[in-house]
Amino acid sequence: MASVSNFMDETIAAYLSSHTTQPDEIEQRLIRETQTMADGIMQIGHAQAQFMTMLTALLKPKLIVEIGTFTGYSTLVMAKALAEDAKLITCDVSTEWTSVGRPYWEEAGVADRIDLRIGPASETLAAFNSDTVVDLAFVDADKTGYVDYFEQLVPMLNQRGVILVDNVLWSGRVADNENQQEDTVALRKFNSHVVADHRVQVAILPIGDGLSMISLRSGS
Repeated sequence: MASVSNFMDETIAAYLSSHTTQPDEIEQRLIRETQTMADGIMQIGHAQAQFMTMLTALLKPKLIVEIGTFTGYSTLVMAKALAEDAKLITCDVSTEWTSVGRPYWEEAGVADRIDLRIGPASETLAAFNSDTVVDLAFVDADKTGYVDYFEQLVPMLNQRGVILVDNVLWSGRVADNENQQEDTVALRKFNSHVVADHRVQVAILPIGDGLSMISLRSGS
């Protein structure tokens, strides 16, 4: 099962994939169903999913916020690593895409930990209680909204929490200043915005299509 990466040497990508813990049977079926869809390329790769599973288990979050559910693979793997009393709020605008994942959440026994909210994620975040504390967030949605989502999430972030943001390398296009496509420009703007923000520290990981790992600086 391949790792999703458009800038890594194919041989290395295949080696990485084969030496990463493989998805379980339920995950594999969700992956295969998603890959039959026209937009299946939007699904994260299993190496990234495994990283997110392990990070969730290590952080032991009480609340995860996911912006961009798609067919629910990332939702599934994070929910499986949650304690039974923890919650994952996942936001999307599509009932069609999210309906693909729901049966798999049920089958895996984690549907009760998942709170799916349909509608613009910015509105969902704005409706959170003022004392909401987010322990882990994953952003994988419309690229032009990334800066706004970041700005909404940072004030809610636990001092030891983490924000993960997907597609930040965009197949390497962010490093090509001649590429002025809207999403590329938006991601370039986001990356510059985050690294200049003195409230946080960031590391871009060469996983999948590039994954930013963001946390608060000490004392922020």
